[in-house]
Amino acid sequence: MSTTTVKACSLGRKISLNARSFGKAIALLMMLWGCATPGFNVSNITWKTYTNNRYGFEFPYPNNWNALPPPDNDDGIVFVSPENKTVEIRSWAGNRIPDAVKQDAKVTVNPNFKTAQGIPGIMVVEVGQQVSSMTLTITQGQVKYHWQGRSPSQEFTDYYRFFYYIAQQYKVPK
Repeated sequence: MSTTTVKACSLGRKISLNARSFGKAIALLMMLWGCATPGFNVSNITWKTYTNNRYGFEFPYPNNWNALPPPDNDDGIVFVSPENKTVEIRSWAGNRIPDAVKQDAKVTVNPNFKTAQGIPGIMVVEVGQQVSSMTLTITQGQVKYHWQGRSPSQEFTDYYRFFYYIAQQYKVPK
């Protein structure tokens, strides 16, 4: 599996992309080309803010999106689009295993994304044959936070800027 880092649209942010085949690379180019097309306008959406009671992270979501039942441990949430149930935004958090307990070799990954709050994280965009996703991972102390937007691959260009905006607005407790 190869990883390529590119700038995301005209926003000047870098994202990591995992491409498993030439076809996915072509899909990626089409996705990034779609960034230049108009369509997503933050002011055209009425937003609500989800705040997680257990871990304190928060992010905006469209007020007409539907929340799926949260897990019993309250570690996250999933919202689905009212127009297409296969388009979703989700976030969860969990306590990290201390480094002294881990058996694997330590791998260091440099942050390639910064939220509007100024918190660095790792942004990964995966373009698959069926489903594509944008995932933000932030580590603060012993907690690892995750946010993800996913959609059918053929619609990912329509949601890319929307997902990116929400990832930028993601907040964690300082």
